[in-house]
Amino acid sequence: MSAVLELRQVSKVYGSGPSEVRALRSVDLTVRAGELVAIMGPSGSGKSTLLTIAGTLEEASSGDVLITGAPVSTLSKNERASLRRRSIGYVFQDFNLLAGLTALENVTLPMELDGVAAKAARAAGVEALHRFDLADKADRYPDELSGGERQRVAIARAIAGDRRLLLADEPTGALDSVNGEAVMRLVRAACRDGVAGVIVTHDAQLASWADRIVFIRDGRVVDQTAPPPGPESLLTPGATA
Repeated sequence: MSAVLELRQVSKVYGSGPSEVRALRSVDLTVRAGELVAIMGPSGSGKSTLLTIAGTLEEASSGDVLITGAPVSTLSKNERASLRRRSIGYVFQDFNLLAGLTALENVTLPMELDGVAAKAARAAGVEALHRFDLADKADRYPDELSGGERQRVAIARAIAGDRRLLLADEPTGALDSVNGEAVMRLVRAACRDGVAGVIVTHDAQLASWADRIVFIRDGRVVDQTAPPPGPESLLTPGATA
């Protein structure tokens, strides 16, 4: 599988002098199509900074970030914004759904902002909601949905269209264990379909859904390992999440 995300010797420094904070220190990371990587580490270790730099929301102080082989540093501000809309999906702990839009409108809005025709965006949105068993919730507003349903809408929004990279920051933090595992099952299913996934989580049980766990401490990658057999291993061959 080809590399979708590459971080090469990426460092991030905030401030200078006595107030300088080195959030990331020479981080190398490659995530390939179809692979799910979990990032773990103590608070303040640099996990969320890694995710925002991977998603081009922040610039690295040094090193290179490549998305589908293209170095981000060569792109203009507008080109980076276009890359985010077209290729990168985000899922956050607090869902980040727009309260005044229906589930379907939340899913289709990013595509329409990128110039996709309304009819085509709607078709892609309906397909994404159907995939996550939310077709009957398309016309519901976020406050009419449960927490688990809202997070499923957020994941549908993140992968609708032709996005190649899914970035999730504590995507199950606001959910109970049952809904948390349901969300991870959906993330895992998206990766089986060829999306490259990176999740930040503090929960080892949920990290066990990943193909690889990357441990960060003080801004450095200190270990990478395959997780022990977890819930994903219990899925029967060909089963869908």
